[in-house]
Amino acid sequence: MITPAPLDLDVRPQLARGEEPFAAIMSAVDALAAGQALRLVAPFRPAPLFNVMANRGFACSDRQLPDGAWEVTFTPLDAAPPAVGLAPGSAPGAMLWPDPSQSLDLLGLMPPEPMVRILEALLDMPPGAVLFALLDREPMFLFPELAHRGHEWAGNYAPDGTTYRLMIRCGD
Repeated sequence: MITPAPLDLDVRPQLARGEEPFAAIMSAVDALAAGQALRLVAPFRPAPLFNVMANRGFACSDRQLPDGAWEVTFTPLDAAPPAVGLAPGSAPGAMLWPDPSQSLDLLGLMPPEPMVRILEALLDMPPGAVLFALLDREPMFLFPELAHRGHEWAGNYAPDGTTYRLMIRCGD
């Protein structure tokens, strides 16, 4: 199988206009062919994006360009397929977790309120306990924070595609 050439995305024009490029980056990721890498150019090293992409199954390599911009290549990892129906980055053993001890319906809330409520709820839960949350969208900015705090998660969209279901197992 021939690996397709990386998809190039330069977000410098968007940032120069004062626009947030995260949605464009995620759209580019969603448009990648199987095995295709994303080559991103930004005016700064986009370190927070590294965890987001790692949770989606990508390795990254970066280098500073002569003009001071950064080129980051996100390459899909050759890993085993994720558990059936779970999003990339999901904990592989999530099917064996205990039933959730707490549930949050966060539909209709604007960011960052769902993230704030989830993180607050996790503070009061013992290690190993599971939280279930129902959201309007995939909480991409939450994933790096969960990883940083030592929690595991598994999530996917409901079959109708209108809600995102998230389970989080508390870390130590």
